[in-house]
Amino acid sequence: MTLRGRQAGVARSVADVIELLCLAGVVLDADEVASSPLVEWRGGGPERWWST
Repeated sequence: MTLRGRQAGVARSVADVIELLCLAGVVLDADEVASSPLVEWRGGGPERWWST
């Protein structure tokens, strides 16, 4: 996962995305992560991640 142009870590789930964002000072819940313009999904959106 990249935050502000820097490697922040590897996200393997929506929970990982939320945790990495939180560490960067961005607090979003799962619904907000799924719909926020702050998050650009690559390789599938959150619906794909929730099903794995």
